Amino acid sequence: MIELIIPMIIAFLTTFFVTKLIIRFLKVIGVVGIDLHKKNSPKIPSSGGICVSIGLIVGMLAYIGIQTFVYKSSINSLDFFAVMCSMFLATAIGFVDDMNVRARMIKTKDGLNIKAGLPQSKWLLTLPAAIPLMVISAGESTMAIPFIGSVNFGLLYPLLLIPIGFVGASNAVNLLGGFNGSEAGMGAVYTLALGVYALMHASHASVIFLILFASLLAFLKYNWYPAKIFAGDSLTYLLGSAVVSGVIIGDMEKIGVIVLFPFFIEFLLKAMSRFKASCIGILMKDGKLDSPYGKKIYSITHILMNLRPMREVEITLWLILIAAVFSLIPFLGIV
Repeated sequence: MIELIIPMIIAFLTTFFVTKLIIRFLKVIGVVGIDLHKKNSPKIPSSGGICVSIGLIVGMLAYIGIQTFVYKSSINSLDFFAVMCSMFLATAIGFVDDMNVRARMIKTKDGLNIKAGLPQSKWLLTLPAAIPLMVISAGESTMAIPFIGSVNFGLLYPLLLIPIGFVGASNAVNLLGGFNGSEAGMGAVYTLALGVYALMHASHASVIFLILFASLLAFLKYNWYPAKIFAGDSLTYLLGSAVVSGVIIGDMEKIGVIVLFPFFIEFLLKAMSRFKASCIGILMKDGKLDSPYGKKIYSITHILMNLRPMREVEITLWLILIAAVFSLIPFLGIV
């Protein structure tokens, strides 16, 4: 375990210290978002995925270096470099999106403007980030299909299933968030679960998930309520790409689907609004958040706010709990 613990520590420390610098940098170049869940709507630096990706890549390079020079081990570095390339591209695409965001606005029942959902045309932005995994034909083309059995997809796996899975996972993770600490908090839960599961099954995908978990923990120091930096699309795209990359090279597709199931639920709810609805709530005078769509449900967060108005940190904790419940299912031995 020592060869994994050291890279995790390196990733944690790198993210922890680099985030301070990135916050200043984002303020200077004007990559900021409006925190609508706070009084006076302060402007907060966005695109926190840059911080996490730096820690993740440094940690993974440290792991490869330890394996190469200390243990003289022949690891499958091609998989790791392809994954790092995909995650870097996903983060870069998210950063460009954060820089050029032109958020559409909608009117709420109280006459307030809030940020609306992403235009559907942006869903294909993450497709280029799948190319590194496609060109090395990552993973196994044979998959177990429920009620059918094992199916060998051949060339359809790298050329069709990988890009579909990559785009789907990246954008699904991007659908649910908007609260201080929610994206990074949920990410820390399911990356830890995936990492432990992969470690238990001797899969080298554990390296990706556990190093990413360490980076997310460090980032949460600045992203937790009250946030000093937002996650931004750069982090949600990074998280989605990391999960799909890890489950592909670790042959854990079924486990990945289970862990990300809350995001698939979110996808169905958002589809009811034709992807025009937002997750965020309306700030009330007592500091709590209420659903902007009344009794209509277009997000998991609307369900929570319809139970009762909640403070932002309460909603974040509920989302993390939901992620934890689904992340525990693979360990129950029922799949």
